[in-house]
Amino acid sequence: MGTWAVEPKITQAVRTPITTFLKRSSLPFHRIHPNRSPRFYNSSHKNQHVLLPIKSFVSVHRSGHLSFHSSAHLSFAFHQFDILSQREQSSENRGFFDALVLVKFAAMKPDIVTATIVHPLVLKVGVLAHLPTSTSLLMIYARAGDFDGSVALFREIIYKDVVLWNAMITACIENRFFGAAIDFFVEMMKGGSGFDSGTLVIAISGLTHTKELKQGRVLHGLSVKAGMLSDSVLCNALVFMYAQCSDLSSSESIFEEMHFRDLVSWNSVMTGCLHNNNPEKCLHYLKRMNLCGKQADGVSLSCAIAASTSLGELVIGQVIHGWGIKFGYEKSFHISVANSLISLYSQCGQIEAAEAVFRGIFQKDVISWNSMIDGFASNGMILEAFDLLREMQLKGSVQPDTVTVVAIIPLCAEFTLLREGRCVHGFTVRRSTGLLDLSVVNSLMNLYMKCNNLKAAEQLFNAMAYMDLVSWNTMISGYSLNGHSREAQFLFKELLLLSSYCSLSTLLAILPSCHSHSSLQFGKSIHCWQLKLTFSSNNLAINSLIHMYVNCGDLKSSVLLFTAISATADISCWNTIIAGCLRNGHFWKALENFNLMRRESHVSHDSITIFNVISASGNLGLVLEGKLLHGLSFKTLEGMDIRVQNALIAMYGRFGDIESAKLVFNFFSNRNLCSWNCMISALSQNKDGKTALECFSTLSFEPNEITISSVLSACTQLGLMRHGKQIHAYVFRFGFERNSFISAALVDMYSNCGSLDTATEIFQNLPEKSVAAWNSMISAFGFHSNSQKAIQVFHEMIESGTSPSKSTFISLLSTCSHLGLVDEGQWYYNHMLDEFGVEPETEHHVCIVDMLGRSGRLNEAYEFIERMGTKPEPGVWGALLSACNYHGDLEMGREVAETLFSLEPENAGYYVSMFNMYVSAGRWSDAAELRRVIQEKGLKKPVGYSLIDVGIG
Repeated sequence: MGTWAVEPKITQAVRTPITTFLKRSSLPFHRIHPNRSPRFYNSSHKNQHVLLPIKSFVSVHRSGHLSFHSSAHLSFAFHQFDILSQREQSSENRGFFDALVLVKFAAMKPDIVTATIVHPLVLKVGVLAHLPTSTSLLMIYARAGDFDGSVALFREIIYKDVVLWNAMITACIENRFFGAAIDFFVEMMKGGSGFDSGTLVIAISGLTHTKELKQGRVLHGLSVKAGMLSDSVLCNALVFMYAQCSDLSSSESIFEEMHFRDLVSWNSVMTGCLHNNNPEKCLHYLKRMNLCGKQADGVSLSCAIAASTSLGELVIGQVIHGWGIKFGYEKSFHISVANSLISLYSQCGQIEAAEAVFRGIFQKDVISWNSMIDGFASNGMILEAFDLLREMQLKGSVQPDTVTVVAIIPLCAEFTLLREGRCVHGFTVRRSTGLLDLSVVNSLMNLYMKCNNLKAAEQLFNAMAYMDLVSWNTMISGYSLNGHSREAQFLFKELLLLSSYCSLSTLLAILPSCHSHSSLQFGKSIHCWQLKLTFSSNNLAINSLIHMYVNCGDLKSSVLLFTAISATADISCWNTIIAGCLRNGHFWKALENFNLMRRESHVSHDSITIFNVISASGNLGLVLEGKLLHGLSFKTLEGMDIRVQNALIAMYGRFGDIESAKLVFNFFSNRNLCSWNCMISALSQNKDGKTALECFSTLSFEPNEITISSVLSACTQLGLMRHGKQIHAYVFRFGFERNSFISAALVDMYSNCGSLDTATEIFQNLPEKSVAAWNSMISAFGFHSNSQKAIQVFHEMIESGTSPSKSTFISLLSTCSHLGLVDEGQWYYNHMLDEFGVEPETEHHVCIVDMLGRSGRLNEAYEFIERMGTKPEPGVWGALLSACNYHGDLEMGREVAETLFSLEPENAGYYVSMFNMYVSAGRWSDAAELRRVIQEKGLKKPVGYSLIDVGIG
């Protein structure tokens, strides 16, 4: 055998249908017959050329296909071709034909090595001037990924026909150089080479990718001017181009003007309707297509099923499913129809039907597996989704791709399945599936952020060679939602430094980082950005801004912003402003906004609205309004929402109507953990600790922090350390010992049960002391008459950098009141606002009046009430009445009592206090008259009782 000068690296046989080879060539050629094949010459013999039949190294099939037996045989063919080029003139025609055969072989599986071998051989034999050959060679370079080689070859050719220009423009599009494709088209027009409908189809295809509507219209005009709109292929390209550029009306106009519509025409307009979010029209065109006698194919049915999925029309989808069975898609290769059916049934909640379609597919592709996995995921069937993923891997015929990974990672993120998410991450690294794909990396960052693993998300983000806007948005949103506001805002500023462009999603991602008064200014700057980017008419953007102002405590700005768009505000905006009023303690304002919303004809309340206004009524103690809202919720079916049910339980608990709360709780069978928490909390708040413990003992869910806090409060009321210790064991069992609220509740419980040492030990062992824990410790020392220690803990709290709250001063002033530290108490009260930033409220006023009253300084207490800037609440006057009763000041007592009788005429405690003063002063006639009033009003003072730990629980 001879030695080859160049051996191409081709690992598989090259096959080509010879019968269809270069039909446009004007040169004569014959069909290769299995028994009459071309011949090549072997130069291994020194003195003669031995003619070898091509059948010795090429298999010729009856279909007219050739197969080289090995890469060496292909190399041999190239070598023989080199010899042929040196033969005498009489063999030129056959050499020319053999060159065409080699070019055709190379075109069947193009790669850069083959192109670089074929090109010089073709040039050597002089075939390059043959335009069909040079066109084929140009496409070999293009499809081998060597676009520069295609351009260089194109520039070498002097005389270019339309087909060559078309090939060059096609090469641009296949290599995604869409701008270059248009440039070549313009050059073609200027060169005067002319064009055909194929040229326009190719150019329009490029504009479809770039969505250049203006240039597309120019080509449309050129088509009209050239009179080529009779070509259905060109019309189909225009229909598709306009639809992809979001100009559905123009797309439909061209479709309607077509004299001949083939199946591609109908599919193009149906696909365009889907692309433009108009599924109704898609189904309309399917109906018209059927009436015209055109039988739908797999694409038509897939489009119609996708339209049914978008509309949530299960029945229509089932009808189309029937059509598919009638047309025999199950026995054909229309797997896209089955995949669309899987999505339809999954989206409509018919997961069994979706699985039946999936199992019925004989040869599933990766889309089939992805659709079924996504179906399980969207229906909350986590285990089934992971089982199917494992089955997909075990089958081996189809392996997970990027879409599979992107479908499964959000499922892990939604349910915070960090371990499973890490497994998927490892799979992508091991299989290199989407390792460099942005969508996979972005999904992984979102997973780690939602699982509070910021370090892993940061490592992925910092390792990215290229970050798109979604990458930045994912990180910014993750920081915001995890409470890392500073990092979110820093990253947002860094994004603006790199590129001034940001999307609505970017602004929605950064706004949650503005959640306190300190970040209000930054939030206002984001508001300016939204105005600059013309998002001011977007309800979602405005809703997020309203929420931001509410979180920052600027209710005035949120109301102003809402008022500006109230005429077009949707239910989300109304819910946000109502919830904002509720969160800032403006309960009346929340109810007023609800009444305003009900007057609007274009918006109707939902379960979130009802939830908020029920909570507002509960906080205001509006029993009648609360019951009316209860009736409204059942009338409009919002009452079936579990959130509304829980709000009703909490509302009746605030009203002190435990029986109604129990009725709501027992009426519904779909209770969740929040329902149990609301019931236990309502019982605990109404001093029914025994029933609260009994309710906890029948809890059918694993308790959370709120459950434990409520039960500890019940134990504190009952003074049951034995039960409190059991709950303490629950805390360790479920890992709640680091929760600040539970730690504070444990300190309260042990303190009230008489174990101050245990309470102190728990407090001192806390790794991070919250405001609630400090408050509980101050209250505990005060409760045990250790005023100096209480004051000392308060100063330690200040030194630790923890800002005191309203409750802190209630505990501190109460301690000073009970232990007679009047001067200290007054000092703390007077410096609450200017030194500690806490506005005195009713509870603080009560503590000061009680403190002055206990020390016998009744006149000072009365003057203090008179000097208050706001109207005193009944509790303030009640504290003074108790002091008058204690010190026997009948005259002041009568004056205070008259005020209280007008404020709270049904409060029996005030009448009893006044009665006791009359009895102590010997005013028996006044006492008898007051008793008569009490009896006429039917007032009864709550009966006092004592508890011992016997037989409870």
